[in-house]
Amino acid sequence: MTHTDPIADMLTRIRNGFLIQKKTVAIPYSKIKEEIVKIFQKDGYITGYKIDKTSFPAALVVELKYMPGKISVIEGLKRVSKPGRRVYVPMDDIPKALDGMGVSILSTPQGVFSGKECKKRNLGGEVLVQIW
Repeated sequence: MTHTDPIADMLTRIRNGFLIQKKTVAIPYSKIKEEIVKIFQKDGYITGYKIDKTSFPAALVVELKYMPGKISVIEGLKRVSKPGRRVYVPMDDIPKALDGMGVSILSTPQGVFSGKECKKRNLGGEVLVQIW
């Protein structure tokens, strides 16, 4: 089945995995999804991930992270730029997720980076996701 917005599908699978308290979630693999998940792991929103190439198509298996009491580490996930409405920002206007408590993830000409990393590199780009 084809999806018009695979990144939104990935976020929904992660969100639903947290709602039913799963340990892992399998997502169809793509390079951009892997880059987004790397940022999630770096900022402590997930435990880890691996690429399962034994299945077809390849899958990105994300290990979800919980606080004591099975409470989700992620309070919210938001898809900002959508296929019908792309959101591009210069370096000075990179949005802060939850007033700086969360992370904005941008696609730039040099790759996919968090908002803080984009400011360090003086890059703007398309705002893909916000997580808090």
